[in-house]
Amino acid sequence: MASLKEIRTRIASVTSTRQITNAMKMVSAAKLKKAQDTILMMRPYANKLQEILSTLSSNDEGNDDNPYARVRNLESVLIVVVTSNRGTCGAFNTNVIKRALQVSNEKYSHLMSEGKVYFMPIGKKAHDFFVKKNYRVIEGNYNNLVDHPNFDITVPAAQILMDKFIDGTFDNIEIVYNQFKNAAVQILTVEQFLPIQKLEKKKSDARLKPVQYDFIFEPSKEFIIQELIPKSLKVQLYKALIDSVASEHGARMTSMHKATDNATEIIKEYKLQYNKARQAAITKEILEIVSGAEALRG
Repeated sequence: MASLKEIRTRIASVTSTRQITNAMKMVSAAKLKKAQDTILMMRPYANKLQEILSTLSSNDEGNDDNPYARVRNLESVLIVVVTSNRGTCGAFNTNVIKRALQVSNEKYSHLMSEGKVYFMPIGKKAHDFFVKKNYRVIEGNYNNLVDHPNFDITVPAAQILMDKFIDGTFDNIEIVYNQFKNAAVQILTVEQFLPIQKLEKKKSDARLKPVQYDFIFEPSKEFIIQELIPKSLKVQLYKALIDSVASEHGARMTSMHKATDNATEIIKEYKLQYNKARQAAITKEILEIVSGAEALRG
């Protein structure tokens, strides 16, 4: 059994750790509130804009004029992986990286074997992993996008993705990130960025007449393609980033809450050990005193 001094040192060490994890939990909770408000306000706008974009791309007549909706033979693929710059958030980063590798190895296995699957890591954890493991990574450092994400700093990164699709560098671009649901739950999401997916037609009753959409483009279809679609794609990337940031704070808050609870349990166990050791030491001293008194009396 450890000595009383060793147990006291362990108790002090775990108590200090508990104070740190509790403080980190409180900081993450404060940051989560702000990030949660941002994504909840942004999501309806982004989803509606994405719906308009998909509906426009569903118009077969407009696909020739829309370079962002052109489906080409897959010769190269880019997977954007969004993680955090820091750890202490449980399996948050590990799950995203594993999902990205799963997509590359299962969905694009033939391209992966030919070395035609590239990764764009956003966040230090993803960047360090893919560089260390010698995966094909596009040039540039995008870790600053997840520190304090805002639309302005997202635009250049989104423009790079759009340019690389338009010039044929990549035929398909997907984003892998954690979508925020609540503080304890993050949804691993794989989202196609380019080409723009068409709006899926819902199955309707055969007795009903199919819905016909008669679009009026104002000021013109060309203007919408040139202005609205690029903006929508930039918003889509921005939404993924703030979704990931909110998920990160939620995951870190939950992780630090569990760490604080575990530290409390460990302290209880150490205190129990300390009391047992102290009681044993007192009993031993009493026995020695009694034995010495008996020896003197005899």
